[in-house]
Amino acid sequence: MTRIFRLSVAMLAGMLLANAAAAESPAIKAMQEYMEFANYEAGIIVPQQLTKDIFDSVVFIDTRDADQFAKGSIPGARNIEWREVLTRINEIPKDKKVILFCNTGSLSAQAAFALRVAGRNNVLVLQTGLDGWKRDAAYKP
Repeated sequence: MTRIFRLSVAMLAGMLLANAAAAESPAIKAMQEYMEFANYEAGIIVPQQLTKDIFDSVVFIDTRDADQFAKGSIPGARNIEWREVLTRINEIPKDKKVILFCNTGSLSAQAAFALRVAGRNNVLVLQTGLDGWKRDAAYKP
């Protein structure tokens, strides 16, 4: 065996052991459990479903940065950047539905996934985000 080959085998073995250890972590297990039992539509809402009744009964959280939020958002929305949802989790209600959104839904989906793994089952993602809400919402105050 060449020295480079032995080094490569050792590195590969180390990576496999690290991956096996990571798979045993509580965070990985929680994410896997959520992904195994969530159906395809779990955790999403589309703009066409946002009737006045729903609009008035939920909390909207804009997960974009403060500059984007300042330029315009869904009326009444709170701003918690997507990267901050876990550090600011106490600002997110537990007792009512919460709809997270960004421009298109991609960053808010990451935030919602983190919150759901953290046990917040009342969190939804606005599919198509603010752009979709502006274009297709059933209700716009």
